[in-house]
Amino acid sequence: MKNLSIACLLFVVWLGQPVAASAAKPNLLFIFLDDFGWRDAGFMGTDFYETPHLDALAAAGMIFTDAYACAANCAPARAGLLSGQYSPRHQIYNVGVGARGDARFRQLKHTPGVDTLDPQLRTWAHQLQQAGYRTATLGKWHLSKDPLPYGFDVNIGGTHSGSPPRGYYPPHGKTPGLEQAPADEYLTDRLSEEAIAFIRSCGDRPWALYLTHFAVHTPLDAKRELLEKYQAKPSGKLHQHVKMATMIQAVDDGVGRIQAVLDELHLTDNTIVVFSSDNGGYGPATDMAPLRGYKGTYYEGGIRVPLFVKWPGVVQPGTTCKEPVIGADLYPTFCAMTGAPLPDDQPLDGVSLVPLLRGEKSPAEGRPLYWHFPAYLQSYSVTNEQRDPLFRARPCSVVRQGDWKLIQYFEDGDLELFNLREDLGESTSLAKTEPEQTQRMLQQLQQWQQALHAPIPDERNPDYDPAAEAKAIARARKK
Repeated sequence: MKNLSIACLLFVVWLGQPVAASAAKPNLLFIFLDDFGWRDAGFMGTDFYETPHLDALAAAGMIFTDAYACAANCAPARAGLLSGQYSPRHQIYNVGVGARGDARFRQLKHTPGVDTLDPQLRTWAHQLQQAGYRTATLGKWHLSKDPLPYGFDVNIGGTHSGSPPRGYYPPHGKTPGLEQAPADEYLTDRLSEEAIAFIRSCGDRPWALYLTHFAVHTPLDAKRELLEKYQAKPSGKLHQHVKMATMIQAVDDGVGRIQAVLDELHLTDNTIVVFSSDNGGYGPATDMAPLRGYKGTYYEGGIRVPLFVKWPGVVQPGTTCKEPVIGADLYPTFCAMTGAPLPDDQPLDGVSLVPLLRGEKSPAEGRPLYWHFPAYLQSYSVTNEQRDPLFRARPCSVVRQGDWKLIQYFEDGDLELFNLREDLGESTSLAKTEPEQTQRMLQQLQQWQQALHAPIPDERNPDYDPAAEAKAIARARKK
């Protein structure tokens, strides 16, 4: 396996040069899962879930070991992905704009932000449309009522909802393209078949397919035909969840059917396949160990995600990249891959990954990655692996650069510093023992906040009750 490193200066976005146009523009299949954890695929080390088709694609391309979502939960992560921007620019900070969790336990007033991606922003889908691509989004959208104005020619399943329409089995109500779904048809299967139909419909025209499965988001609704198989399978030490296993296999089986159609249509050698997830895995059902945390936390288990890119003729099969990358990087990457133009007047915070994919040096080496969450996200019933048992995330900002990661908390001004090379599980903060490194990274984070006009919550919540909070924390820790 080949390990690669890259470089970039702070606040300078190196977008890379478009790949030279070939006789046939490459197609793009972007498979994007929901709440799929860093270790939930075979190529990332699961010992219970089965993903042979994804594993084969990953082996034929490059796996990114240190890939990150733009946020620790759905909507802000997707906004960063589609816009190529960090959250202070698009201002989607959470799922919804209301305060989350018990008001008595929130020291600060949260920053609501917005819940709809600005329709004036140009997404990477807009840019690919401009380059002559037929575009489709199939599955979860979550950024507005209708994805079509955001650069897509086709929408099936996409609404403002972040959850499957009414579970994974019909009826799906008035969800676009799913109104007449057969009564026993599993939603993941339907989206895979719609992907196949879209590919077949494009003929000789280049296409870009955003296959954004609802799986494996709650409700944990098993594919019925697979239950008996996983009920009989011995549990793994890392993973054991039977319903989750059926949901993951349904995705992977669909990937296998799509790949078979690409082979049939002789499109495999001219189709780029990208696979990733919107945030960390769902804590009550999966495990990202040795990472700490899960969906909603800003520890590694909440923001680190699987990512691979298969690009025939460009990416050397069987390669691995350990350089930290983030979801916002995919916007300039997709443009460079397809020859699509970059927007003229819209700042992008991501960098093109094409040099990495080619095995070349890149100006992204040593660049910092950032997250900003000026809101609250209440706890699961699972309370370990987070900073306190009441919230998965309280208002905070995060920077990672090289091996170092700093988390700044706005309620109490606390800082956590971790060396991820030596302490991947973020078990011991070095903020007090490495004061110079802590201050360097804090200054860097604050400069970024100022440059992007990131809102810093500082207004006290009048409903906050420290005594009630202390009792609730003590009670939760006794469980």
